[in-house]
Amino acid sequence: MKINFDMLDGDNSADTVLNPREIFSVLPKKDPIYNYPRDVQTEVWNKWFDARTNQYNVIKMNTGSGKTVVGLLILKSCLNEGKGPAVYIVPDPYLVSQVFDEAKKLGIEVTNDQESIRFKKGQAILVINVYKLFNGKSAFGVLENKIPIGSIIIDDAHACLDITESQFTMEIPYSTEVYEKLFTTFKSALAEQSDTGILELEAESPTVNMLVPFWSWQDNIKDVTGILYEAFRIEEENSRKGKADKNYDSLRFSWQLLKNCLSQCSCIFGSDKIEISPKCVPINSIPSFVDCKRKIFMSATLADDSILVSHFNINADEIKAAITPQSSDDIGDRMILIPQELNPDIKDEDIKDFLKEESKKHNVVVIVPSKYRSNFWRDSCDLLLTASNLQEGITKLKNGHVGLVVMVNKYDGIDLAKEACEILVIDGLPDVRRKIDKIEQGILFGTDDSLSKVIQRIEQGMGRGIRSKDDYCVVFLMGRTLINHLYVDGAMDKFTPATKAQIKLSDQIAAQVRGVNIGDLKDVINYSLMRNTSWISKSKGVLVHLKYDASFKVNPVIKKQREAFNAALIRDYHKSVQLINETVNATTELKSRGYLKQQLAEYLYFYDQQESHVTLKSAVNDNHLVLHPLEGIQYSKLQRFIGSQAVQASGFLTQKYNNNSNKYILGINKLLEQLIFKPESAPVFEEACKELAFYLGFSAQRPEAEFKKGPDVLWEVGNLEYLVIECKNGATAPTINKHDCNQLNGSIEWFEEKYDSSCRFTPVMIHPHIVFEYASSPNRYIRIINTEKLELLKSKVHGFAKALAAHGSFSDTKKIDELLDTYSLKASTFVQEYTVGFTVR
Repeated sequence: MKINFDMLDGDNSADTVLNPREIFSVLPKKDPIYNYPRDVQTEVWNKWFDARTNQYNVIKMNTGSGKTVVGLLILKSCLNEGKGPAVYIVPDPYLVSQVFDEAKKLGIEVTNDQESIRFKKGQAILVINVYKLFNGKSAFGVLENKIPIGSIIIDDAHACLDITESQFTMEIPYSTEVYEKLFTTFKSALAEQSDTGILELEAESPTVNMLVPFWSWQDNIKDVTGILYEAFRIEEENSRKGKADKNYDSLRFSWQLLKNCLSQCSCIFGSDKIEISPKCVPINSIPSFVDCKRKIFMSATLADDSILVSHFNINADEIKAAITPQSSDDIGDRMILIPQELNPDIKDEDIKDFLKEESKKHNVVVIVPSKYRSNFWRDSCDLLLTASNLQEGITKLKNGHVGLVVMVNKYDGIDLAKEACEILVIDGLPDVRRKIDKIEQGILFGTDDSLSKVIQRIEQGMGRGIRSKDDYCVVFLMGRTLINHLYVDGAMDKFTPATKAQIKLSDQIAAQVRGVNIGDLKDVINYSLMRNTSWISKSKGVLVHLKYDASFKVNPVIKKQREAFNAALIRDYHKSVQLINETVNATTELKSRGYLKQQLAEYLYFYDQQESHVTLKSAVNDNHLVLHPLEGIQYSKLQRFIGSQAVQASGFLTQKYNNNSNKYILGINKLLEQLIFKPESAPVFEEACKELAFYLGFSAQRPEAEFKKGPDVLWEVGNLEYLVIECKNGATAPTINKHDCNQLNGSIEWFEEKYDSSCRFTPVMIHPHIVFEYASSPNRYIRIINTEKLELLKSKVHGFAKALAAHGSFSDTKKIDELLDTYSLKASTFVQEYTVGFTVR
């Protein structure tokens, strides 16, 4: 006999109950594995339910704590309450399939079709990747609301933010007519900033990135708009005919997003492409997102939420606290080891050999910052993963033993549970991707803001190997530059509480094994890998009393930068100036203050051009690396140091390290790691070359970067003697080309103009090779620091540093003088010891 259940009392069905915890209980088709929700899930559901009417909610849960289930039930609750349609956003297509699998096990209806009637009627949850919503041809509408959204969850929000940022960035490849037209428009303005930069652009140097001065950008904005629009119009027509030029794909997909805010964009010329990007993401270009009444951002516990403000325009004042579980002990077990801090003599090659041996039994995943760095691992890796084969590689790791897997620049958006990744390696500092970020990184190098971004990226990477409370992973951090960043004052405080606790526990282990060789760490990591009960007890014990930090942390500078950007979009430039001026007045760090003054000058230019350049001149006084005003900045000669080389070195090291030998060794190791022949690393190399001078008791400048003319680096080595240095560490050709030769010849002329005849100098080219091409006309006094000599110099500096650290006192100038002599680092012998002559082919 058939029963009509609709006639029975009670309406507590999965389609009518509102509280997500209660919906979970009455889901009729869920898999038996979901008998009970986790405590952390219930806690989050209840807190969200109380705050559900907020326009913005931020949910923080550790990786592997069941975020997907939490998100699906929240959106199901929204649908039951009539707050649909509902959209679940993830970073990539692979994660879309994971959410589908989870929904199927729960018995919750989902779709990936935004045209689905079930979705539009609020009966199914739309699950899509972030590209589908945020692009210039979004089916949801650009500058119009084609598909309304009632409730939206952005899962793994920080990974989605990176993708959103790239979607709102326009790229124009070098080999296009548009590049040529824009270069013609801005060539003279770029030349005013750096003659050398123009030469490098024209020579297609892979390291050059030049920011168009904001006054030139504004003065030519109508022409720029016309050039871009005409190219967009033609390509749209070609696309309809099936003849679209792939070189203009970025233009086609970003034009609609950026066309109304081009005046608020930065434009950077590189030898490979032009990049046009807004100061903040103009998210209002996607009205479906802006008009959504319930926006929920889910992420692992990261210490800085500012990016949600800068990219998604969250009103930080409306968020009193993030929604979190009570306890943060839901994170997996991590043993975090830093071999080169335990023993500075451990080399990268030693770690590679050790990990290769371990990979015979365990899956070892190494995250490297670039394709260039992946070359270091090629002779040992079993699988190299880039964007093209990433998902295939992850599937292999999850299905069994692979060995040593190298992953290029992928710090978020992937999860490798259990045996998929038992040893995780973060090798080196994460690279920034966009040209504007490279410009900003150079300007703000060494500042607190720069450090915060680096630590956040490292922590994202460290979370890839644990997916639940019961998961475990050994984490190796390697690379001397990365390690030095970790031990800068305040760096550790930028990690989340759980990560800090795990690092502290691992440091206590390190204290017992300090000075060991890399092979001795095998027994140490086996405490984790072999699931030693004493280790497990201690590892879980440091987490058991930890609480989530529920505060919503937003950098006040970023908040005001976003508000200033919003004001500029409606042409309230006076308001923009007021807001940025407040940040300038509140900032004491000179580099950051100089960069903020540049932003202030940029907004001022809209209504007071004279005051804009006065402000920019003030900015240069704080930070020589910002844009220089039209009238330029007068060159300030490198001050002659007083006293012996040993006295100068003693003063510098004492002030910088205060007789802390361990920090000194970490610092010198970082410096030497940056002095490497490597493409696309010129700013870092030049800064390291400058800094090395002070370690050795000399003084130095970067005239080309700081004053827009002159050599890459200038050393004053005492007695009015100088080294005029051009750094070509990114060169790959077997000869020194005519362009590089002319650049050094030009720097010689610059020196002779700026310094009188009482000053003697040696022109130096840092280049892998010593042979000039036939068309070159090198000055006969040029000396070369080639690969062999650079390695010799690094070896001698390292030996000097170790000996001085062992001595234990930076104030003993007699000892420093003795060591400088022992390691051939005195000014009198430096050129002879570390440079060679050249030949012309």
